[in-house]
Amino acid sequence: MYLGIDLGTSEVKALLIDAQQRIVATAHAALAISRPQPLWSEQDPADWWRATLSAVAEIARSHPVELKALRGIGLSGQMHGTVLLDVDGQVLWPAILWNDTRSGFECAELEARAPQLREITGNAAMPGFSAPKLLWIARHEPELFKRTATVLLPKDYLRYLLTGDYISEMSDASGTLWLDVGQRDWSDAMLAACEMTRAHMPRLVEGSAPGGMLRRELAREWGVAADVVVAGGAGDNAASAIGMGVVAAGDGFISLGTSGVFFAANDAYRPNPAQGLHTFCHALPGRWHQMGVMLSAASCLRWVTQLTHADDEAQLLDEVAAAGSDAYHSAPLFLPYLSGERTPHNDPNASGVFFGLRHDTDRALLGYAVLEGVAFGLRDSYLALQAAGGSVRIASLVGGGSRSRYWARLLASALDLPLSLSSEGQVGAALGAARLGMMAVHPELDAATVCVAPPIVEIIEPDAQWRAVLLPRFERFRTLYAHLKPLF
Repeated sequence: MYLGIDLGTSEVKALLIDAQQRIVATAHAALAISRPQPLWSEQDPADWWRATLSAVAEIARSHPVELKALRGIGLSGQMHGTVLLDVDGQVLWPAILWNDTRSGFECAELEARAPQLREITGNAAMPGFSAPKLLWIARHEPELFKRTATVLLPKDYLRYLLTGDYISEMSDASGTLWLDVGQRDWSDAMLAACEMTRAHMPRLVEGSAPGGMLRRELAREWGVAADVVVAGGAGDNAASAIGMGVVAAGDGFISLGTSGVFFAANDAYRPNPAQGLHTFCHALPGRWHQMGVMLSAASCLRWVTQLTHADDEAQLLDEVAAAGSDAYHSAPLFLPYLSGERTPHNDPNASGVFFGLRHDTDRALLGYAVLEGVAFGLRDSYLALQAAGGSVRIASLVGGGSRSRYWARLLASALDLPLSLSSEGQVGAALGAARLGMMAVHPELDAATVCVAPPIVEIIEPDAQWRAVLLPRFERFRTLYAHLKPLF
């Protein structure tokens, strides 16, 4: 048996699979975000651990015989978050999350300190990344910075509590701005730019390699009989790719979760930092991936649902669909930058905007504008990916937003790209983590054999007539941002 643990922003998911990769059990435990000041986004790492223990305990109660046969664990997690530990391994400060944008000034400072940053890391400095957060800590909390002995990413803090080891892996470490992404090793130059050294960093392994052993007291508590290997694991998007079989050049997926992601696998290192494209190591040796990232995607739909007092997202989506063609002919434009934006703008100050409101603008038109704005943001990412030489034949669509066929058709039409829906779309990252756990236990297994794509249940084709309406609206969308940028 192999367990995947996915530390997301809104919940921890645990998923147990057998040797044939059949899903045996799943469990979830919710998480909350703290926003104590504007631009801030934090979580208490202790809450991650409580949620993890709760999810695994649920599986232990419901499937004790199966969990007893556990052999490997894989970890997946939200990227870029910073967990600061003192010399005794105690947490010093709430974890600053991926969607926290307080460190905009420090991004410019880091690029000035390390002019080779983009060459080394393959990415532009953005507030979501780990390194600018440490510069912010050094400036605003200097005593805290001095006490920091180790910096861990969110899932690697769980690993520390599971194993007692400070270990990370290439895909998650790529999002710190401390990794030489082409060489797959910590960069002494980038660490020095933050007044840090390798001593502050965990040891690096590949995602499919062993990355610690489960502590015996936890194994006894869970009723596990044998020694359990904990794999290196992956950042959430790389883990989702492993779960969906997106491992070869030309494979890709789009995630409509809290954030929005356009992910493309590659067999070479092909960065495009100028357009805010992320280029990271994949969770498998010798592979990389390109990724366009929106900070707000399905969270925009949740926001407008609450704003307009719809009962829930499903009700609003039904109203949007019922509006028919009136929606895309009459709706305002929406800039989906509720938390700033990464690809392609790298603009932490960007804000959400409705443009073109009229007396007849109702809830359905606002809802449509939000769906369309997110689709346009992902089109921006796709264009940045293509400019870097990336290509995708068909993209798997996952995340909470993928449940809406209407949104899927809108997105396929905006991208002019077929989208596939699979039965395993909602457990991609946890399944990918479990697969990495399997490969860590059995290094003889071939990745192509393990990382197979789930069965496709539906393919959403672009609608040519809809696309004809969307393209001029997309150009207005881009022009609107360009005009408003100096005002944010």
